[in-house]
Amino acid sequence: MPGSAAVALDPDELLTPIETARITKLSVSTLKDKRWKGTGPRFIKLSPGRGGRIRYRRRDVEQWLDGQPVKSAA
Repeated sequence: MPGSAAVALDPDELLTPIETARITKLSVSTLKDKRWKGTGPRFIKLSPGRGGRIRYRRRDVEQWLDGQPVKSAA
């Protein structure tokens, strides 16, 4: 698009589970399950307890996505 500049994304930006779900194309529920199993992207818990607020650092989400295996169609 002429005249538009690409916006650099901050790798340290903290994303909510909803934002992370959009990026990963997973549901918030699936992300929660992956947190519990230890198979999802690294996360930060901002407050204690079961209802603690969860955030994901953008760089961790991108690294996790880059590390996901791809099954060959062959």
